[in-house]
Amino acid sequence: MGFIYAKNIPVAIHVSDPVAFFTPTDRFNERYEELSNHPDWSFYDHDFPSNAELLEARNRMFARHPNTQFIVLHVGNFSEDLANVSENLDRFRNMSVDIAARIGELGRQPRTARKFFDKYQDRILFGTDATPHGDEFPQQVFNDKLYEIYYRFLETDDEYFDYAPAKIPPQGRWKIYGIELPEPVLKKVYYENAARLLHLQA
Repeated sequence: MGFIYAKNIPVAIHVSDPVAFFTPTDRFNERYEELSNHPDWSFYDHDFPSNAELLEARNRMFARHPNTQFIVLHVGNFSEDLANVSENLDRFRNMSVDIAARIGELGRQPRTARKFFDKYQDRILFGTDATPHGDEFPQQVFNDKLYEIYYRFLETDDEYFDYAPAKIPPQGRWKIYGIELPEPVLKKVYYENAARLLHLQA
């Protein structure tokens, strides 16, 4: 991390996946269809560390490198548990998160998510991390539709809408709710936080 610290370069890090990937792919798993379509994504019953072990190892690295800024992708790799992500953000001042591919989780807990965005508005970055599955949409059409959904989630208080532009939702068959962030927070999430971390501000 010496070069990265010397150059003041933030590190994007992804160490884990949704909790469902660590549990049996059965009728109780909310991502049953996704994991059935991609069985290699499951870490259950393999010689693989648990989600908790991965996050603990990551946190030890954060503690060893307090002067390196880490951007933890996918809402800190634990969007299902914002209390855990909050605890880590409070503990590690060198940690920020992005929201890529996790509005499906955030939008199911809109009140908690809104409080999370309000408290950590200076440490949350915009991201999507999404590509189309199959030939349902041309790439640009897919991207346009996806951005519309992200904007709807962040900017409106709309209720019960799709989190992805797909006939069958890719992560699970649920809907999400908007969190209607105020404009100053939106500006931070959309570009100001990234500009600051990447030293792009004039």
